[in-house]
Amino acid sequence: MQTVVQAPPQSPKRLTLWLALASVYILWGSTYLFIHFMTEHMPPLYMASMRFLVAGGLLYGYARLTGAPRPTWTHVRSAGLVGLLLLGLANGSVTVAVHYIPTGVAAMIAALVPVFLLSLNWVTFAKTRPSNLALAGLLLGLLGVYLLIKPDKFQSANTASNNLIGGLLVLLADVAWAVGTLLSPRLPLPSPFLSSGIQMLVAALALFLVSMATEPVTPLSILNAPPEALGAMAYLVVFGSIIGFSSYAWLARNAPPALVSTYAYVNPVIAMLLGTLFAGEVFRSQSLIGAGIVVAGVVLITLGRK
Repeated sequence: MQTVVQAPPQSPKRLTLWLALASVYILWGSTYLFIHFMTEHMPPLYMASMRFLVAGGLLYGYARLTGAPRPTWTHVRSAGLVGLLLLGLANGSVTVAVHYIPTGVAAMIAALVPVFLLSLNWVTFAKTRPSNLALAGLLLGLLGVYLLIKPDKFQSANTASNNLIGGLLVLLADVAWAVGTLLSPRLPLPSPFLSSGIQMLVAALALFLVSMATEPVTPLSILNAPPEALGAMAYLVVFGSIIGFSSYAWLARNAPPALVSTYAYVNPVIAMLLGTLFAGEVFRSQSLIGAGIVVAGVVLITLGRK
């Protein structure tokens, strides 16, 4: 979700700062596990569309009730494009990917968004060569992904195929998120909450249409969802989309950008721990090595950008 990071006007209170950081670390890190719970017995794209319909409606309504002006068609078009990339294509791909790979592995590959931000900004947007440290982080990150999804002789053909499909879906999500992030500052967008509400509603519509065409659902299938799926969706709406976003938006305005960016390599660690504890996910030594390399790569890119 797009947020422009600005230099902090003043030092935030330490307690508020750490509460906001903990919120982004834990809540966003936990979303992968709850996506798994939400879609374990329900079609993934349909449930993702329901999630963003509810969250987007709440954010849009809150923004309008608190004084945000009615968005222009230009605002709707711009925010809708960003929403299609960040939430429709990126989040939708991750939602499907967790049916093929463990949530922790999906989170680790998703942590490579800085790799694609760096590469696309270099090649297409800013055309500025990254620092050598950032380039080293880029190469490390790609090596880590290779180890995370690489098939080996101990895997069945089905497992190897699942690894490849899931890994490619998350890589597609990374590219879509990077493009959406780089486009956001170049587009005329309304206020943050109004923009986020529009993004979620447009993504919900797109995911719903694709779901109707490809999944065995009807518009009212949500009425047949098991309590576990509905509870997970409610968690994602309240804690992932609303509280998590609000905490990140506050950090973006009040904390140093280098500190805010640490969520990119803390979230995957949280996701792996939760997947192991609550979803019974087991990681081979190769996956753990790959995860460590991915985190090291993202750290180098962060330091290189600074």
